[in-house]
Amino acid sequence: MTETPGSPDLELDLTVALTHAPGGPEHVFVLVSRSGQLVESTLPDPAAAIAAVGRFGERIFFPEPGPPKLCTQQYGGPQVAVVTGTFNGRDVNSRFSLTDGCEIARWRALSPLLGGVAGSSGAI
Repeated sequence: MTETPGSPDLELDLTVALTHAPGGPEHVFVLVSRSGQLVESTLPDPAAAIAAVGRFGERIFFPEPGPPKLCTQQYGGPQVAVVTGTFNGRDVNSRFSLTDGCEIARWRALSPLLGGVAGSSGAI
């Protein structure tokens, strides 16, 4: 187990299923953290993934209802990621894509978990 700075209470048990193109092979990654301890990960940089999920996970996995968002009509690629599992005891079942500006921003915010995209900064 490895201590993860800045996330002592973060409880994660996430699975990411990533496809780079329709019909392409699915790549599966896991990230498990208990009370700030990294338990299991198959991600290249689990500390960065935990930090990104700790910073953006609540509002991305469980967005509050609001008015419709206006999103730029741009296409970032055919990649799709489905994240399932638990975040602080709450069930997660979120789909990510690069189909418009809003989706690209969501992906970039969690890029250490989902995989980077060109220009990723982690900011949304």
